[in-house]
Amino acid sequence: MLRDMMPLFDLYQPDTLDNALDLADRLGPEGWLVAGGQDSWDWLKNRTRRTRAVVDLSGIAELKGVRETDGGIQIGALTTLTDVQDDPLVRERYGLLATAAGRVASPQIRNAGTLGGNLCQDTRCWYYRGGVDCYRAGGNMCYADTPEGQNREHAVFGASRCVAVTPSDTANALTALDASMVIRSKGGERVVPAARFFVGPDVNIQRMTVIEPGEILTAVRIPGTWAKSAFYFEKVADRAAWDFALLSLSVALKMEGETIRDARLVCGAAACVPWRLEAAESAIIGKTRNDDDIERAAVAAVEGAQPLNFNGFKIPLLSNLVRR
Repeated sequence: MLRDMMPLFDLYQPDTLDNALDLADRLGPEGWLVAGGQDSWDWLKNRTRRTRAVVDLSGIAELKGVRETDGGIQIGALTTLTDVQDDPLVRERYGLLATAAGRVASPQIRNAGTLGGNLCQDTRCWYYRGGVDCYRAGGNMCYADTPEGQNREHAVFGASRCVAVTPSDTANALTALDASMVIRSKGGERVVPAARFFVGPDVNIQRMTVIEPGEILTAVRIPGTWAKSAFYFEKVADRAAWDFALLSLSVALKMEGETIRDARLVCGAAACVPWRLEAAESAIIGKTRNDDDIERAAVAAVEGAQPLNFNGFKIPLLSNLVRR
């Protein structure tokens, strides 16, 4: 299925956001937006996707960097994952995001890959990526969700025809931090909470986010709500580098002495979207970190899970991540 040959397309390289918005508006669905290109070039060189035009956003300086806002920070969508990981403001206030960004792939990929690209990347299901005519590709079946399907990496929550998972490590951290995504088009700007930015197959089986043709993700805003909270991030993968998560967990806890006053637990690689473990949160809010409440949270975290033939291991794994 792999052809390893780039198709012909028109290349545009705008150096301002206004020029990029003009191009995105004019080209619509025929214009493929590229940030770092770590996801896009795979699609194009393997010829499982084609496009008439590519709009390379990497030269737009105004979409790069981290700055303080009223009570929080704003991160440009073209800020590299390395810069997110190393930024002093991010590390001081939102260590959860810094840790998650630092667990993406390898140093070489983090040096080129961007925060916006990591959030907007497509799912990695090999049936879909290999050009199979599955539900997500416009077909009429899910090849992973069959008795013979290879589904070790696939969803245990929230599946609706498609069982592929979100591959983004930073998406889970930003959802836990109550971040918002700033989306621009020629018609103006809209700000979408992270919890509504990612969409599952029950909403739109051919998209992973709410971004429409003609729109560009320009920034991520993180409020001061969870600044300097107690954070925990863990990613379980087959290899320490170059690999996508089998399961990950982003945790933010507001502590008052030994009492947990508020909590966010968001799981990655368990569903088509970042999956918030609200039942587990309820089990620990207002409690201290005692063994009984931790055990209740670990059990609650996997309620409603529906494992496939080869990913049942995700159930005890998720419970153990919550305990840790």
